[in-house]
Amino acid sequence: MSVLSFDFAPWRLSGTVLGVLLNHRPALAALGDAVHAAPYKAPPKAPVLYVKPRNTQVGAGARVAVPAGVPALEVGAALGLVIGRSACRVRAEEALSFVAGLVIVADLSVPHESFYRPSVRLKARDGFCPLGPRVWPLQAVPAPDALELQVTVDGRSVHESTTGERVRGAAQLLADVSAFMTLAPGDVLMTGVAAGAPHVEPGHTVGVSLEGLGTLSFDLVREELS
Repeated sequence: MSVLSFDFAPWRLSGTVLGVLLNHRPALAALGDAVHAAPYKAPPKAPVLYVKPRNTQVGAGARVAVPAGVPALEVGAALGLVIGRSACRVRAEEALSFVAGLVIVADLSVPHESFYRPSVRLKARDGFCPLGPRVWPLQAVPAPDALELQVTVDGRSVHESTTGERVRGAAQLLADVSAFMTLAPGDVLMTGVAAGAPHVEPGHTVGVSLEGLGTLSFDLVREELS
């Protein structure tokens, strides 16, 4: 697998991409009373993070393998904040000054029902984090919490959402995450996936469009077993 690296002076992607669960109010509401039962026991009081490691990251035009025995992948459209300088315990009102740029992220997963400590094998397989097609300077998209998102399959729209309706907007999320961990230049922090992410079978071309950032396209193919 080729190493994914965007030139965006003076930073490149570091290989650390962080996702956040249940940051979309409708997705949290969809859990209903289950959010108060085991294993959750209560709505999250802090960001619930997971990592998309380096092996998951591929660029535009990639061919992503759907594992054998899995009928389809869940395709989550997300906005990625590319960190431009070390962010540690930053205040929300200054948080976006630590963002160098924005990138489209396709957060791929093997479909699963539980959001509680999702299994690595469901979210961190090879190619499960397409990014691109480029990093845009933050100044080019001044309202990151009010952007239209769309997922298409072979050119047909299958899911529409926005970067709004978030429990924590981009600035507050970055501030809350930096309260317990330092984000380094080149890290990417996703602001969350909307409820109802579509399931797409292999054999199709997927497009993830984000207002002002263009379209990230990739193909889903059936895994070839040796």
